[in-house]
This record gives sequence, C-alpha cells and structure tokens, in this order.
Amino acid sequence: MASNWSVEVETKAPAAPLFKATFTDWHNLGPKLLPDIITGVTPLSGDGNPGSIRQINFTPAVPFSFVKERLDFIDHDKLELKTSVVEGGDLGKKFESATSHIKVEPKGNGSVVKLSAAYKPIPGVVDVAEDIKKVKEGFVGSVKAVEAYLAANPAAYA
Repeated sequence: MASNWSVEVETKAPAAPLFKATFTDWHNLGPKLLPDIITGVTPLSGDGNPGSIRQINFTPAVPFSFVKERLDFIDHDKLELKTSVVEGGDLGKKFESATSHIKVEPKGNGSVVKLSAAYKPIPGVVDVAEDIKKVKEGFVGSVKAVEAYLAANPAAYA
C-alpha cells in the first residue's frame, strides 16, 4: 500500500532563483552549502531534461552513501518538477518505490516550496515515521541553506 507525506517551506527568497539554485543547479551548489552532508552530486545521464539521472553522494552523517534519482518531469516556467528514486538510499531495504513532486510558488517578495512525496514500503516494514521525519528535516535544511545563500548573494541565479 502506497503512502504519502508533504511539507511546505516558506522563504524570503524569490521563487525563480530559489527553484534554479535548489533544483536545477543543486549538483554545483549542494556540496558547497552542505559539505557536512553532501560530498558531491554527479549527473549520470541526460542533460537536465526528463529522463536525466543524477547521483547524490553523502557523508557518513547520512545512514546511506548515495541515492540516484531520475528527473521525471520539469517545468521551468511553473517552477515544478517530479523525481523518482531509482537506486540507493533505503530503496530495496525499506521502500519499493519513492517519488516526489516539488513546486515553488511566489508569496509576497518570497516563496513557498511545496514537496509532496509518495512511497511504497516493502512488505513487513511497518514504521518509517523516523525516516520520513529525517527526510523532511533534510529538505527544509537544504531549502533554508539556499535561502541564506541567495540573501548573501542576491545577484546569484537572478
């Protein structure tokens, strides 16, 4: 049985630069902003369009060493994307599948980042609440790190 969860993050950063920095240029910015968590983000295939796959490598602070995700959909005008985990993380250990839908919406001078995720636990895996809590915290931390970066570098990603 598939399950869902969601989280929203309000920021003072404008929507378009936040989307670009957090989601389309994360392979460059992520390791710089979160070096205690991310050792690198490597594009494995594709050119950033649907079907592209990237690998995010983690430090020992994370309980797994990497996750590979496929970009299933992206709309740069609507600031929206969908991804699927294709390897790594807890895929095959706790989850049969995991997908996410992210949308960045303008709000005043800032923005709101909305993440909704769907996952299918492996039969017999009952409690994933702590895993979901950590993913939410990591997502919020990533968005807040980009928000701080954009505040300190207002011309970046403009």
